[in-house]
Amino acid sequence: MAKEGTTPVTTILGMPFRWVGPAAVVVLVGAYGIFWFLVRPAGEPVLGHAGQLLGGESVLLYSIAMVLISTLPHVEPIFGGIDHAAIWHRRAAVTATILLLPHLELASNPDATSLGKTLAVVAVCGLAALVVWAVLPRWRTMLPAPARRVVLASLATRPVQLAARLLGGYERWRGFHRLTGLFLAAGFLHGLLDASAFEAVPALRWSYVAIGGTGLGFYAYRELLARHFLLHHDYQVSAVRPVAADLVEVALRPLGRPLQFKPGQFAMVYLETADGWQRHPFSISGPAPEGGISITVKALGDHTTRLPDVVQPGMPAVVGGPYGRFDRHHGTAHQVWIAGGVGITPFLGWLRALDGELQEDVHFFVTSAGPSPFAGEIAAAAKSQPRLRVHWVDTAAGGRLTPEAVLAATGTEPRLLSVFMGGPDAMLRQFRKAFPAAGVRRANIHREYFQWR
Repeated sequence: MAKEGTTPVTTILGMPFRWVGPAAVVVLVGAYGIFWFLVRPAGEPVLGHAGQLLGGESVLLYSIAMVLISTLPHVEPIFGGIDHAAIWHRRAAVTATILLLPHLELASNPDATSLGKTLAVVAVCGLAALVVWAVLPRWRTMLPAPARRVVLASLATRPVQLAARLLGGYERWRGFHRLTGLFLAAGFLHGLLDASAFEAVPALRWSYVAIGGTGLGFYAYRELLARHFLLHHDYQVSAVRPVAADLVEVALRPLGRPLQFKPGQFAMVYLETADGWQRHPFSISGPAPEGGISITVKALGDHTTRLPDVVQPGMPAVVGGPYGRFDRHHGTAHQVWIAGGVGITPFLGWLRALDGELQEDVHFFVTSAGPSPFAGEIAAAAKSQPRLRVHWVDTAAGGRLTPEAVLAATGTEPRLLSVFMGGPDAMLRQFRKAFPAAGVRRANIHREYFQWR
């Protein structure tokens, strides 16, 4: 039994297990940098050597990104969930691309080969395009207000709208994302051909070969072999139910061995639609009335906008997973659940899976623009659960939910609370900053991530 105000976590050497992965990334990057400077060749200019080191660190970080994205189901325990591991994959890739900028300036080699220069251009252009394309969906959270107004104005111009149509869509991005390893290979070969430090210190060359070869090996595994080792389940669409104007629930019936999942987890769902096969991660909203599982889909763009029109009962589906560690059982005796929009899905899974009364005191904040489409189901659950208190927040009528309002409604000392959140990224960022400042322990704040790019 967990003590009041604490979250049971597994530790290793005194460190929460979910920080082992991030710590390993930081240690690898730091150790590689120290090694480079300890073996710096005599007479090698410091700035030039530093520039070559940045190139090596970039290859290391991209190799780490390749390892993470190729082994997500296996590394999720040491990152606190597959969604967090995916975030560290993106952080490694973005940081690696940023390091290429000073590398190009500092590591110029007058004896560079023409092939090496060409490979460098291919690598930098390709990797930079990947990073820009990946961060585009979250540009609002990355720019100050004045810059956002400029961007919004530019979005109305015809050239930008044309580019959005050409580049928009999860499937297009995913297809281009699969080229990451080829761009990494170009940068890796550029380093082998043109890095002057490798001639003087063979240990640098072989360490570079080891890290680059590891990343490229995992890339080849992901593209050529992973599909033969990952467990997938055959399903069939049994029902498509509109829940609201922009929300549908899709029921999937197993055709063979069913998916075994915990409430709050998500799956990678491959759906055959009238537009062809589509792939997307979806939270599991619980068992379907027809048997099997339900996923709740909001029209957020890409193929999800047209899902009710292109998915019909009887169509096949393949479900991979389950993934994620968004689990209320990791919380304390006093819990806050915050659901915004389609972020309500994992909480529905929790409520639908209840067997008996809740053993925790739960304040459930449901925010929506207008009445929640799940209001009836949630209200019925609250009637049978004396320790569940539901707070309805209609953003169209009464304004947005604030962290101050949440803490005031709970009436519980912040350090005793566990907070579970799902919803729009901007809202959850605000809460994630405000709750620790108010006294909620960072280890007790949990959120489900929806951004995969």
